[in-house]
Amino acid sequence: MARRKKDPLRTLTDEEKTFLETLARARSAPADQIARATGILAVAAGNSYKEAAQQCHLRQGNTIAGWVSRFNVEGIGAVVARHGGGHTPRFTGEVKEKILLHLLRSPHPEVDGTSVWTISTLRKALAREGILLSGYSLWGLLREAGYTFVKDRSWCHTGQARRKRIRKSGTVIETVLDPDTEAKKN
Repeated sequence: MARRKKDPLRTLTDEEKTFLETLARARSAPADQIARATGILAVAAGNSYKEAAQQCHLRQGNTIAGWVSRFNVEGIGAVVARHGGGHTPRFTGEVKEKILLHLLRSPHPEVDGTSVWTISTLRKALAREGILLSGYSLWGLLREAGYTFVKDRSWCHTGQARRKRIRKSGTVIETVLDPDTEAKKN
């Protein structure tokens, strides 16, 4: 005999039922969302948590019980999975926004030391603003935001290099030209 349900499923509205049925039949939706919709619909049809778990290819009905209690509180939003473990996200929306705004501005060669952002130059510029993070964290954050970086540093004119030399008289920035530039291009 099954235990008494602590938090039984509330009656579904027509919109919720239609949404869950559509999601349960979907082929392009994430598999965890399809499983959650299937489980909640099975419980709504009168099945026990264990039977609903078997329909979702789960071993225990406890998972279904958790989905049902979350659905009772959140509604359709309970179908989307939450953060599943690991480190909590370190960057808030405000910090992410500040980093992305910094990326969108053009770098100033005098201040930033470059004319195109790379991970290391952007990281140094953010450090001057008080945002300290590793290159890997910055790379992951930018990838998550949809940005990619090319491997070549093509912002320099071919055959020219700007060198900064510090002398007793002061800092000298000179442009060095390579005489064999045309031969090297071919």
